[in-house]
Order: sequence, then structure tokens, then C-alpha cells
Amino acid sequence: MPNPRDTDTLVPPSDDTTATALVRLLFIPVSGPRGMGEYARCMALARGAMRRWPAAEIHFALSGAAPYAADTPFPTTLLASSPTFHSREVSALIRKFRPTVAIFDNAGRTAQLRSAHDCGARVVFVSSRRRQRRKAFRWRWMGFIDEHWIAYPEFIAGALTPLERLKLKVRERPRVRFLDTLLSDPDPALAAAVMNRFDVKQWEYVLIVPGGGTPHSTAANAPAVVAAAACSIAERGYPTILVGVPLPRGQSRPSGLRLAPRMPMEELGELIRGARLVISNGGDTLLQALACRRPCIAVAIAGDQAHRIVRCVEEGLVTSTPLDASALARAAAALLDSQALDGDAPLHGAALRVRGTLREVANAMGAALDALGALALPGNP
Repeated sequence: MPNPRDTDTLVPPSDDTTATALVRLLFIPVSGPRGMGEYARCMALARGAMRRWPAAEIHFALSGAAPYAADTPFPTTLLASSPTFHSREVSALIRKFRPTVAIFDNAGRTAQLRSAHDCGARVVFVSSRRRQRRKAFRWRWMGFIDEHWIAYPEFIAGALTPLERLKLKVRERPRVRFLDTLLSDPDPALAAAVMNRFDVKQWEYVLIVPGGGTPHSTAANAPAVVAAAACSIAERGYPTILVGVPLPRGQSRPSGLRLAPRMPMEELGELIRGARLVISNGGDTLLQALACRRPCIAVAIAGDQAHRIVRCVEEGLVTSTPLDASALARAAAALLDSQALDGDAPLHGAALRVRGTLREVANAMGAALDALGALALPGNP
């Protein structure tokens, strides 16, 4: 097994502010060849933390097999696979870096949480799956965790069960929060620059973000299917931006289709805010689109996404389709050609016109950063 190594990377310049210099955040997300939801969530938090505390020290522990690992803009310890499987190396990193807060996102073992706790770090555990949520409510883990953040809105993740509430009452820890989604604050100058880069205008383009751009075991052909749908939509005359997915070999690119690589969350967030329609999988981008009150079509490309999409459909928040290029293109055309998408109207589908109600999905970035500040800088928010 190769030893972890620190990558050479650029970090924002720090200042000598005593308080912010005490913010030392260690992010330990699940990571690997497929998927990047946990990493994207941690990266959004890390960038938000740097804006709030310019002298903060931030470090990541990632699988070296993750396609994004080499591009991480913070000091990073690379491991042979996801950090969960490398307790010795992760514990050594914790002792060396000595974080004030360690953030485990769907990752971690008892030994790793104990190491953080024993080093005096405050521990945040983020769960977005039922198995990880059950782990966070283990009696021993509750003693190590200061804050348990349940990713996704309560109507998707499910309210606290009677047993969970009882454990919290008896244990009196950790603090539990539901985090709907995480987005950076709007930046009009950045929005203009990103839209100029892709030669699109606000409210006129379709944004397609199928995820990390790697095939999932449950939908190995997902990138090619989504790319074909993007071509069909662009051929109808709608400017279309496809993020993180190349066109299949031999597929010609319509003039209205823009291909974008993976991009920083700040840039993607501005494209989401300005889109006429967003097409996404059932992960974080779906909820970010809803937090921005943008119309959205969702398609499940991983096994854990179907439930989230069903709950959003039941609430009248999104339109869903199967993973089929023709079905995706038809659903997009139906919305784009209808009056349901009227400029800046905060509609998510025709169902909203019937129901007349809208369950809000909130941007929890401010609350998350406030919580990190309270943990890292007690008495000095």
C-alpha cells in the first residue's frame, strides 16, 4: 500500500489574524473512481470557509483514484482508496495536522473519530445515506461527534425516528442539523463572466449536469445517454451547456451545444441560478437547482438517487424521466415549449400550477459556516 503524500497546490494567501488562524479544518469525504457528491459538498464548505476566515488552514484526505484528487486546490493527503479504509494513515494525519474541526462526510471508522476526539478536535459527521446515519447514531459514535449533519432536506432524508430522538435525549449530544443543500452566495460579476465564456444569456439556456461524469454500476451508459439528450435539445434551438461529460465517439456536436469541464461550485452555482431549465441526476445539483428556484428535470443514475427524486416529484418540485435520451429530450421540450417556464418565474414543473404550493429547499451554507465557526472559535464567532 503506498504511503500518503501531500500534493503541491496553491492555497489562498493568509493573513495574521489570530482568530481565523485558529480555524484548522480537515475534510475527510468518501472518495473514489465514481461519484463526487461528498467531495463537492466538502469543497463548497472549504471555499466558503476561506472566504469567511482568510487565514484558515484547510486540508483534505482523498483517494488517489478519484479523478478530481489531483485538481484539489487545497493541501491534500492522497490514499490508496477511500479514507474509510485507511484508519492508520488518517489517524496519523489527524495527529500531524491537529485540526480544530474534522469533517467526516459519509466516511470514517471508530478509530478515526476517536483520534480526532483525542486530539482535541471537534467532530462533524455528515450523513447522506441511511447506513451512515445509523452509524452516526451508534452510542459510541455519539460520544465522539459534536455535530451530525444530515444532508438533504428533512422531507427527503426522513424526520428523526423515536429511537433517534430518545438517544439524543439521553446522550445529550450531538447537535443534529438537516442541511438542505450548500451554495455559495450570488456573485453577479462571476455570473456575467461565466455566461460570457459560454456565450449564453440569463434565462435562455438549458444546463445539464449529470454528475461526476463517470459511469455508475447501476447506469453504465448514463454519460452517453445524457449527452445524446443534450444534442437533441440543442438541435431544437435552445442553447445548452453540458457539464462534465464528453460526447461519445462519432457523435457530432450541434452548434447550440456548449461542452464544459467540471468546474468550481461557485461557477456552477451561477450557471444554475441563470438557467431556464436544469437537468440533473438525483444528487446535490438537483437540490441546488431547487434552492435557486429553477425548473428541473431529474433522472436517477445511481441507486440511492431514485428515492430523492420520487420525494421531490411527490412534492411537485421536479419533473422526472427514465434514463433514456428520447424521454429526456421530450420532457425538456414539453417544458421549454410551454408557458411553465416564463423567464424568472420560480416554477419547477406544471404540477406546481395545479398544487399551488411550493416546499422550500434552502441554502444551508450560512448555517453550516456558523456552526463550523462556533466549533472552531468558541466564544469568538
